[in-house]
Amino acid sequence: MLLDRIRNRSDGLRLYGLTPPKRGQDPAKIRAIAETQMRRIADLAPDGLVLYDLQDEAARTGVERPFPFLPTLEPMDYARDYLAGLSVPKVFYKCVANLSREDFRAWLDACSPDEDAYVLVGAPASMSRPGVVPGAQPQSAPGLAGGSAPSLALPEAYGLMRQSAVPACFGGVAIAERHARKEDEDERLLAKHAGGCRFFISQTVYDAGATKSLLSDYALRFARERLQPVPLILSFSPCGSLKTMEFMKWLGISFPRWVENDLWHSRDILAKSVELAQHVFADVRAFAQEKGIPIGVNVESVSIRKDEIEASCELFTRLAEMPGRSSGAPRGIPN
Repeated sequence: MLLDRIRNRSDGLRLYGLTPPKRGQDPAKIRAIAETQMRRIADLAPDGLVLYDLQDEAARTGVERPFPFLPTLEPMDYARDYLAGLSVPKVFYKCVANLSREDFRAWLDACSPDEDAYVLVGAPASMSRPGVVPGAQPQSAPGLAGGSAPSLALPEAYGLMRQSAVPACFGGVAIAERHARKEDEDERLLAKHAGGCRFFISQTVYDAGATKSLLSDYALRFARERLQPVPLILSFSPCGSLKTMEFMKWLGISFPRWVENDLWHSRDILAKSVELAQHVFADVRAFAQEKGIPIGVNVESVSIRKDEIEASCELFTRLAEMPGRSSGAPRGIPN
């Protein structure tokens, strides 16, 4: 069971992530999309399905967005109304920065804390405007359009989660690129853990070096507090075109120069991205095991292109079958 494995600090969690369909579509079309997704996910048999809560991120940067933002269905609504036939635990992302306390309590009342897990996302620290999920997490932190200040801070949302009648298992976002700039992501993770987070999911990984630096500081920070590291789930996403890479970079995802060169000059950028993701995961996973950090994987499928969807399934299968996966917690310091 997903929740037991998270709470037991199990290594090797395997998640598959996607964004709900766009709003405003005919319900029959959405049902057709959902049926196709359910068949695909059932075949992959992940430990959990991640559903992202996407918001417009235009306020995060002055650079023009490579792709237009189109609002998507609310993740829990989509799961309830269209994915009810899928018996896979869900990991629901929720942006809290655009919510009031009352709105958030209403959302909490709809949660299924005995079955599903949750990832709360607040406003990016570099912005004064509300933020959204790292998606493709997906894990860069998009932001909402509009100029109003966030109405619900992330620590406050954590507190409301802990105070709910049946506390849910929830986690937070880990961003290696932010750590490379500010060198304080380990402190953020410690604060999120103190707030109740029992797992972390990274932004999409292409930069093994930045990710290993974060993992090293994460392990050391928790060791100084005599805490066991909780599972850190690494997100990967195929890149099917140079424009997709441009969009990933716009989201804040780091591509080392050699990776960018390999993708630019590849005859098949999609296949090359899958190969690179496999090498990066093997490198980072071996490093994390040395540090006693339980590592999982989340493969994102956030494209509507058939070849990129198929590539995400191929990548999930490759990463899920890599040696070294175990069901128990890695060795660490005593509590």
